[in-house]
Amino acid sequence: MTMTGAASDGRPADALIFRLRGVRYLYHGRHLALDGIDLDIYRGEQVALLGANGCGKSTLLKLLDGLLAPSAGSMLAFGEDILPVVAGQEAFRFHREVGLVFQDPDVQLFNATVYDDVAFGPLQLGLSPGEVKIRCDEALALMDATHLAQRAPFELSGGEKKRAAIASVLSLHPEVLLLDEPTAALDPRTKWVLINLIRNLGQSGKTIVTATHDLDIVPIIAHRVVVIGEDRRVLADGHPETILRDHDLLVRANLIHPELHELSFHHVHSP
Repeated sequence: MTMTGAASDGRPADALIFRLRGVRYLYHGRHLALDGIDLDIYRGEQVALLGANGCGKSTLLKLLDGLLAPSAGSMLAFGEDILPVVAGQEAFRFHREVGLVFQDPDVQLFNATVYDDVAFGPLQLGLSPGEVKIRCDEALALMDATHLAQRAPFELSGGEKKRAAIASVLSLHPEVLLLDEPTAALDPRTKWVLINLIRNLGQSGKTIVTATHDLDIVPIIAHRVVVIGEDRRVLADGHPETILRDHDLLVRANLIHPELHELSFHHVHSP
């Protein structure tokens, strides 16, 4: 997939990976999940999608992954319409470039061992056994999961499953990594290990889009924040420091409650 020309802000067009204009999505044609999303995502960006539960973050990731087609509006991925991907015509090639890690890792771990799950994608590409092994070893090492290779997925902890699921996507060498609530239900130690691994992936040059409502992790994993409001529209788009300091914005997005936030602040800072 290639593009020519230049993006609207002067960056080369081949740096523009996703362009959404007026995108709406309705489940079953009647339940509104997204309403008029305008969004550009560029190569090498680390973007956090912030928003309360139910605001449409997961739906937006599925659109970016070509699993859903907009109900209205337009969406380009790598300069081409997303509709052929959703229809299956370009899906195989597209998913070599864009990988989604679901919130529930059990959706992606279905083989007898972690190694088999990580090898599944490369095997579908028809790679040689040697190349498959190289990719699996590399992906597992990136996620600090080499020691899990011969374990059965059902034996793993929640954090271990998350790391294995991400490795299963990384073995395809995608350009873009989409993460849906990667720290959900993790204890603090496991959460930090995973966040540090995600940060390292971003520093290596991956384009990473992470959907979360966990404000604490945003400055670590993202250079840009897109806030989705409860009206299913983009409420704000900017630098993490600017977004996280905007108390009124966070309240409007239902990311903090003003009274709980003040109580927590005074409790932490009281002498």
